[in-house]
Amino acid sequence: MQTDVKSKTLSSTGAAGVGGSRTRVKAIYYVAGASAGSVSFKDGSSSGTELINLATPANTTGTGSMTVLIPDQGVLFQADPYLTLTNVTSVTFFYG
Repeated sequence: MQTDVKSKTLSSTGAAGVGGSRTRVKAIYYVAGASAGSVSFKDGSSSGTELINLATPANTTGTGSMTVLIPDQGVLFQADPYLTLTNVTSVTFFYG
């Protein structure tokens, strides 16, 4: 199934704002903070089912970024993804 791929960047915890319909997260790029942390993607709201959780290392050398490619067709969200950023400067994710 082909679909247009779009991107969204968040620098704080909250709803992704990509619309209320189904979407698939296909890749994630994050910039880690000074301390170890995490990025959590939940389905629909802060109390939704957690579908992705990435542990992030401390960014002590200025090279604390990582790209995560999700295999196959990505992770399916039934509603707008909700991201919780803990000690992470920013997250850009690709969806479609």
